[in-house]
Amino acid sequence: MAMARQGGAVSMLVLLLLLGACSLPAPAAAGVLLSTLPKALAVTASPKPGQVLHSGVDKLTVTWSLNATEPAGADAAYKSVTVKLCYAPVSQKDRGWRKSNDDLKKDKACQFMVTEQAYAAGARGSFEYTVARDIPTASYYVRAYALDASGTQVAYGQTGPATAFDVAGITGIHASIKVAAGVFSAFSVAALAFFFVIENRKKNK
Repeated sequence: MAMARQGGAVSMLVLLLLLGACSLPAPAAAGVLLSTLPKALAVTASPKPGQVLHSGVDKLTVTWSLNATEPAGADAAYKSVTVKLCYAPVSQKDRGWRKSNDDLKKDKACQFMVTEQAYAAGARGSFEYTVARDIPTASYYVRAYALDASGTQVAYGQTGPATAFDVAGITGIHASIKVAAGVFSAFSVAALAFFFVIENRKKNK
C-alpha cells in the first residue's frame, strides 16, 4: 500500500514537472549576426572626420552602392536599404545603452534611422539627411544594411569609426529663452536701482 502511494506521488511529481516545462516561454530567437553578413555595400558620408554637425540644423549626404569587389549580380536579392547613425566606440565607452552587439536584435549602437529606400540593383543610391533634433551629442559613423524581400539583413557597409564625425545635440534651452532671461535680469537690476533711488529721496525729504 505504501509503495503504491509513493509510486503515485512520483508520477504526479513527474507530471507537474512536464507541465511546467511545457508552459515555459520559448527562448527568444537570435537575430542576424553582423559577423555573418558580407560587407558588400560601399558607403560614404559627406562629413569629414571630426567635423561637427548641429542637431536640427546641419545636413549630411549618404551614398551606397554595391562594392566594386563583389561580382556582378551579387545584389540581385537586395530589395531595400536602411541607413542608420551609429555611436562611435568613443561614445559607447561606459554607456551600456549604446553598446554594439554582433546580434543585430541586441545591437544598441545603431539606434537612429537615417532613411529606408528601395534598392536599385547595380545603381548608386544617395540621401540628404537633416540631423534630427533628438540626436544627442556624440561621435557617429554611418552604416547601411541591404534587406531581402522578407526584410532580413543580408549585407551591409559602413563608413567606420575611423571616419567618425561629431554631432552637437540640442541642450534643451532655446537661444530665445536665454535672450529673454538676460533681458529680464537686466530689467530686474534696473528696477531695483530705480526703487532704491526713490526710497533714498523719500528719506531725504
